[in-house]
Amino acid sequence: MCALRVAAARTLRSLSKPVMRMTIQNRPVAPARDCSQAGNRRNALRWDLAPDEIRTMTDRVISGVKKVYDDIGSLSPENVSVENTLKALAHADLDYASSRYVLGFPQYVFPSKEVRSASTEADKKLSDFDVEMTMREDVFTRITALQKNLKENLTPEEKRFLDRRVALGKRRGLHLSKEVQEEIKRTSKLISELSIEFNKNLNEDNTYLVFSEYELGGLAHSYLNGLERTANGQYKVTLEYPHYYPLMKRCHNPETRRKMETAFHSRCKEVNTAILEQLIHLRAKMADLLGYSSHANYVLEINMAKNASNVSDFLDTFYETLKPIGIKERKYILALKKRECLMKGYQFDGQINAWDLPYYMNQVEQCKFAVNKDKLIEYFPLDVVTKGLFGIYQELLGLTFTEIVNAHVWHEDVKLYSAHDTDTGEEIGQFYLDLHPREGKFGHAACFGLQPGCRGPDGNRCLPVAAMVANFTKPRKDMPCLLQHHEVETYFHEFGHVMHELCSKTTFSEFSGTLVETDFVEVPSQMLENWVWEKEPLRRMSGHYKDGSPIPDNLLDKLITSRVANTGLMNLRQVVLSKVDQSLHTSSHADTAEVFAKHCQEILGVPATPGTNMTASFSHLAGGYDGQYYSYLWSEVYSMDIYFSRFKKEGIMNPKVGKEYRRVILEAGGSVDGIDMLKTFLGRVPCQDAFFQCKGLNKSQETQPL
Repeated sequence: MCALRVAAARTLRSLSKPVMRMTIQNRPVAPARDCSQAGNRRNALRWDLAPDEIRTMTDRVISGVKKVYDDIGSLSPENVSVENTLKALAHADLDYASSRYVLGFPQYVFPSKEVRSASTEADKKLSDFDVEMTMREDVFTRITALQKNLKENLTPEEKRFLDRRVALGKRRGLHLSKEVQEEIKRTSKLISELSIEFNKNLNEDNTYLVFSEYELGGLAHSYLNGLERTANGQYKVTLEYPHYYPLMKRCHNPETRRKMETAFHSRCKEVNTAILEQLIHLRAKMADLLGYSSHANYVLEINMAKNASNVSDFLDTFYETLKPIGIKERKYILALKKRECLMKGYQFDGQINAWDLPYYMNQVEQCKFAVNKDKLIEYFPLDVVTKGLFGIYQELLGLTFTEIVNAHVWHEDVKLYSAHDTDTGEEIGQFYLDLHPREGKFGHAACFGLQPGCRGPDGNRCLPVAAMVANFTKPRKDMPCLLQHHEVETYFHEFGHVMHELCSKTTFSEFSGTLVETDFVEVPSQMLENWVWEKEPLRRMSGHYKDGSPIPDNLLDKLITSRVANTGLMNLRQVVLSKVDQSLHTSSHADTAEVFAKHCQEILGVPATPGTNMTASFSHLAGGYDGQYYSYLWSEVYSMDIYFSRFKKEGIMNPKVGKEYRRVILEAGGSVDGIDMLKTFLGRVPCQDAFFQCKGLNKSQETQPL
């Protein structure tokens, strides 16, 4: 499955479209700075802001941007021009973005709870301000006047920016009555506040369970040695990814797994269920005020899918294709469970429970494909994986990465790197790696854009900055951080988002980096996941943690073959989550736990655990993927077409193809429609063939995925 991401901020330039998707696409987190100097300044972002400074900077940012909007709003409609309106807005957007993210980012990563709280409050205040500015009818009037009376020749990106501003104004109801506008404004602010609160609750959750060694049977000594102990010698197991997923996949004791699964899907259940169900109602209300039949249709209008009907057809097609595969896989898993219950003396209940699924899916890999994960993990120490990953990305995209020594960072675990174009020597951007869990830190894997890569007021390119945040097991004195193969895949995926941010070469911050259609944003990073399933790249990013020896050929071959393991169930779960999201956002009210349980049973064939509500911790629904979670499957169709049609045919390490990919897909950011980028790079209309072939399904369909 794709790594989760969370939207961290909604900014002036794209309030009606999520900015941080659960790559958390939060954007710039830096104080405003002179972009003309950005290319010559290293580590210019400050990470020592005290809570009072965050509050002061927030007020200063609001004051500065408001003045620009006031100036534009006071212009006579007859006197608006590209210079005093369009470019003035673009420069204000850039200044705002360059401060906005420094203020909102700390809530996800800072060690200090006081700073995290101040950042959250700043995010709320700025989100309210976002709404105020996007509801400026006076500015909208000037923009529409410029569009109507424009006599100057615009570049394609300038025209796209202008047309988008007018369209977004209408999507905020600025053509409607004052009464409706005020209602939209109030509702928008409440939606922003609730979304921030939803994710804050999850970030601050520190639940743990206590188990005896017997209850943790099946888990490796390296796992147990990494756990804290209680006074009487029992083990504390948190709900963080490095604790939760290995336990769910390896623990023999079904009762232990049941307790963990129940706790995991009960995180913030009471408070976040109430928030989510209120969000669903408010989003439906907003859509109705704006003349849309549902929130899903509202958000999808500016995506590739265009409407909920197309998404429904897309998901139904996937379900029908995957359904027979899922039935076969469930039968096999049920047989595995029955055999194990007989062997170990457990009572066999005749069904697959939610806490059984990850455990027996892991058994499938071992039984059908003989993948020894205990052995495999020894070949993926984090440092070796990082070195290999860097090498592959550098060779493929024509880049050079250099660590910035003694960089100013927010935690001692964090590292900062500079990226240069190998041919020209030009610095193209900087990126942070924050890879280990700690208390109060964002619990998923995500890429945060921290500064856009676009042109500043003086015409020079601003240096883009991004941060990859993950939660890989922290190394100990006697053991380095060892990654499961799926974590290597996550690493490749999120770093693909980092490259999208850094390679961006747009004119406007509005289109910088990953600010593309939501159902296109995963394409570049999903495409790059393919490298962790190929022999040459795997050899380059692996080596035994003790002696550096390569992965044995037989183990490597089994790993690669196992890519099709659990194809049906893995993808059916994505269909479940996508259908749940669509169901919630084509309704005005919903019992979220009931909706999830219904789809889980009907599509996946696995009942939701009684008393839980997975959606209360489904961060995407409050982080920018509301009505748009289908994007993961949708994007994967395109990503597979890119990989198999170009890279697989012309060489997965072919720098010519890699540089063309960088130029056509990554550098363009959101300045070109996703479908047009695909047509340019593929030389044709995209199709679904590669996706189904990759999944081990024999489905030939020579049409577009819609």
